[in-house]
Amino acid sequence: MRQIFGMSHSGNLAEAVDRLENPQFIMLMSNNAQFETHVKTLEKMFPGVPSIGCIGMSYDTAVVEEGVGIIAFTDGVTATANVLEQVSTMPIKYIERLEEDMRRVGGTEADTVCIDFCAGNDACVLTTINTVLSQRKISLVGGTGDGGKVSVNGKIYEDAAAYALVRNQNGRVKTYKENIYRKLGNYRFIASDTDRENYVIGTLNGRSAKQVYKNILRVTDEEILTQTFQNPFGKINGEDTCIISIKEVQGDALACFRQVNDSDVLILLELSDYEAVVRRTIEMICHEFPKRSAVFSVNCLFRYKLFCERGYMETYLEEMSELGSHAGLVGYGEHYNNRFVNQSMTCVVFE
Repeated sequence: MRQIFGMSHSGNLAEAVDRLENPQFIMLMSNNAQFETHVKTLEKMFPGVPSIGCIGMSYDTAVVEEGVGIIAFTDGVTATANVLEQVSTMPIKYIERLEEDMRRVGGTEADTVCIDFCAGNDACVLTTINTVLSQRKISLVGGTGDGGKVSVNGKIYEDAAAYALVRNQNGRVKTYKENIYRKLGNYRFIASDTDRENYVIGTLNGRSAKQVYKNILRVTDEEILTQTFQNPFGKINGEDTCIISIKEVQGDALACFRQVNDSDVLILLELSDYEAVVRRTIEMICHEFPKRSAVFSVNCLFRYKLFCERGYMETYLEEMSELGSHAGLVGYGEHYNNRFVNQSMTCVVFE
């Protein structure tokens, strides 16, 4: 298979797809103002080709902050695209679509992956999708787009999750997740007074969540939203740690980008040597996949901001390009199998 990335900083879709011939699957990442036009035009240009899209930034060796980016697979994939609607209330209502698509594409954990773009309620969506994917142990990589909209096969949906099943006809696939944070100290918090619907933490160990965070890190209210780049919360999930980013301060509480429940046990994290972590990820992929056709990744918006602030983003994309064809989405949350994570990178590698 081959992965093709095309882009236009001005939002010229014809320019973005200039090198695209006979695509078998397309991902669209557009700006808010042109998203609807791009979705409709793309379908006219490549009628019947499975496609999913969202509002967001894209990249290969550079980032497209505005305009439009296209990632297409060709020469050796079987793909289908579809949508789960009403994700805020009952995504399970549409699960038969995914079940039918699984039958149509076939595939196994060794050669098939699910890629999704979500408009919200990610944790519930991933749990729903996993009820089907887990039957064949098929992995998932995806992320949250902006604007509460996604597209599938030329149509725009709100309150929905767009997904594609992609089968590599010529080799394996495997998903990876990268965490650039480590545990800070021996802090252990029991969350309470949470608002699950709005992802709010009211108290930690019986004290104001905001005050606990401020006291430990010695920051002001205004500094909390930038301090989370270096010190997010973490939730232990088996041998893994799910990163929980702070979204905003609400009185004495903290609103996050990921759901926290009463009695959840949280820890505090700190930024580690992210350049060394990235090198280890690249080395691991090269070791496990000596021959690579493509790498599609989702990088968190907060990682993007952190890397830009530290002058590392350009270097990061150059290093990832050592893997070959690497392209992806800057997301508002990252998906890895049945997990919704923050401040992470998830990716799928195609042999």
